[in-house]
Amino acid sequence: MIAGKIGASAPTQPTFRVGDERLIRLTDAAGRKVSGLLQKQGRPAGVLRVAVVGGGCSGLQYKMDLQDAPQNRDILVESCGVRVVVDPKSALYVTGSELDFIDALQEGGFKVKNPNAATSCSCGESFSA
Repeated sequence: MIAGKIGASAPTQPTFRVGDERLIRLTDAAGRKVSGLLQKQGRPAGVLRVAVVGGGCSGLQYKMDLQDAPQNRDILVESCGVRVVVDPKSALYVTGSELDFIDALQEGGFKVKNPNAATSCSCGESFSA
């Protein structure tokens, strides 16, 4: 007797597109920092998700998260040895952006240089397009 369900299929893999650094690019410093964070979390093959969500002083803000793999409809870009994923809606706002990491006590951390940002707030955490 064969075990299993009749008609059961293998789990489906997420469908995503592959983009290039014209969507988003990491500096060497950002690439090293993200790689280190992925290693520290035990996700050496993980991805950095960059998203744009409503909020902040200027109306839109960046959200970054480390995840195991791309999700359905994501756009995957490899930059500085790091796999970066962006959802299609966020891609409209981040196209052409550069993600940098500044290792400083004051005003350090991840910084996004976004050519689509019409204005940004003084803290640099939010923008409007």
